[in-house]
Amino acid sequence: MLLEDFSSNPEARWTYVADTVMGGVSTGTVEFTSEDGEDFARLTGDVSTDNNGGFVQFRTRFANKLPTDVKGFRLRVRGNGETYHVFLRSVNATRPWHSYRATFTSSGAWSEIDLPLSDFERSNSVLPERIGATEITGMGIVGYGRDFEADVSVASVSLY
Repeated sequence: MLLEDFSSNPEARWTYVADTVMGGVSTGTVEFTSEDGEDFARLTGDVSTDNNGGFVQFRTRFANKLPTDVKGFRLRVRGNGETYHVFLRSVNATRPWHSYRATFTSSGAWSEIDLPLSDFERSNSVLPERIGATEITGMGIVGYGRDFEADVSVASVSLY
């Protein structure tokens, strides 16, 4: 089930956020663009852990609950060979930094990656150990946790 292909007004659904909202100094942007007939979002930036920071991201909220039988997310991605994160927001998240997190490593070529819900780990012990599909309220694609140059593109987000 396709959730997003970035073809129709994605800027109305996705927003860019960096650690500057909490005093960090990371910088970046998300650009919605097209190449060779494929629409995608491209997150670029300088992730810095200075001043207790360390993230750039673009994120969305889901308008509807996900189906109960969802096993995971499938993303079509490419990037600069760095490791990135997918953060899932949950109905159980009581603080902005609460999420469930899984990682993937990008490459220079477009590829599909599967992220089973069982791979997502909670960011804080106040959250239930595992997240269920119907508890997911949104997601973010994130450069996180270390000093590096982020450059990752996402052409689609699907459920499986």
